[in-house]
Amino acid sequence: MSDKELENITQDNELTIKDLIFKINSLLVILKNKYKILLISVLVGGIIGFVYSIIEKPTYKAELTFALDDEKASVGGGGGLGGALGIASSLGIDLGSGGGGAFAASNIIELMKSRLIIEKTLLNNVYINNRKSNLIEYYIKVNKLKQKWRRYEKLSNIQFPSGVPRSKIGFLQDSILKVVYKKILKDNLVIYQKDKKVTIISVVVTTNDELFSKLFCEILAKQVSEFYVETKSKKARNNVEILQKQVDSIKNELGNSIIGMASASDNVYNLNPSLNIKGSLSRKKQIDVQANTAIMTQISAQLELAKVTLRKETPLIQLIDLPILPLDNYELKPIIAIIYGSIFALLSISLVVIFQTYYRK
Repeated sequence: MSDKELENITQDNELTIKDLIFKINSLLVILKNKYKILLISVLVGGIIGFVYSIIEKPTYKAELTFALDDEKASVGGGGGLGGALGIASSLGIDLGSGGGGAFAASNIIELMKSRLIIEKTLLNNVYINNRKSNLIEYYIKVNKLKQKWRRYEKLSNIQFPSGVPRSKIGFLQDSILKVVYKKILKDNLVIYQKDKKVTIISVVVTTNDELFSKLFCEILAKQVSEFYVETKSKKARNNVEILQKQVDSIKNELGNSIIGMASASDNVYNLNPSLNIKGSLSRKKQIDVQANTAIMTQISAQLELAKVTLRKETPLIQLIDLPILPLDNYELKPIIAIIYGSIFALLSISLVVIFQTYYRK
């Protein structure tokens, strides 16, 4: 590069910097001439920020974390328990196995956002001020929805009685539940997984009512846990119930066989040994007792293995951190609101003034 070319580049840079300084000075002159308007805008912005801080209700954040047991290995994966389960399987008894990936962490998050779980949470009974109610009634009360519904005759007196099943709810109640579900999902509920490598999930509920935030967060986790446990352990629980009925039935048969053998023995007491036909009934009852005892022993072992499987799969959600009152309070302080409002108004009016000036030119 020649000295002349270098000199030209330096001159161009100097001109660019000079132009930039000139433009900045021009903008400052424009704003200086409009200082009265700018001062008024700062004052108005501060007043608006102050009023907003008074009107805006504080929000309360309830956060809950839980660990998800996503063990995919079968309970019969090794050791003596695996061999015992293999024997039970060979006898035609399915004692269940560990869950697969149907309820991975991402699926649990979507499950917690589902309408089914959120509506179950809203319809859950709670005691507030020693009065039994449900969360949807409390939500309507704290948000003063009935006051907004006064002009609608059907909505002004609508209620959600405690203990009424979801299937028995009317059309209007169903519509309200749907609207509340969408609003909570959009404005109040955040569910996320802290790290994809760990199955720890956080549930955050932020509302204008401290008690509702806490109750909704806790009951939502409870409803998901119950649904999760019931769904994932359903097979193992059914096996336990079936085997328990079989054990109870065989136990009754064994008791009847023991009573029958004792009765038959009493009838042939001091019987002439040459009369074998008379003692056959007693021996038959004894065979029944031995057979029922063997069956009872085998099925009892299978029942215990099924109970071990059920215990292994339950519980599947372990709560770690629960929301504790008082909750974190997010309230916009007046001084902060005044500063934000003043700065926003100053910047906005400055841009408008500059734009108008250049537009006229």
